[in-house]
Amino acid sequence: MQSFLKKMTEWVLDKEEAMAKSCEIPMEEIDYQLQKIQEQKESLQQRYDESMSTLNAVEARLQKIKNSEILRCQTRVE
Repeated sequence: MQSFLKKMTEWVLDKEEAMAKSCEIPMEEIDYQLQKIQEQKESLQQRYDESMSTLNAVEARLQKIKNSEILRCQTRVE
């Protein structure tokens, strides 16, 4: 599915490029599309940053649990 979407996007961009070369598409339309893409990128980056922050916190807590259990279990065995 992702391959299909990539091919379709490339096809649309090729058509838009051809239209831009022949001045058939207004620059405002291209500017609008650029703005929308930049907004999507910012949104995606924000979601990524939030997800990574959450995963880093979970990882740190699990590492802390592991370390305390290692110490507790080693002390109990000895």
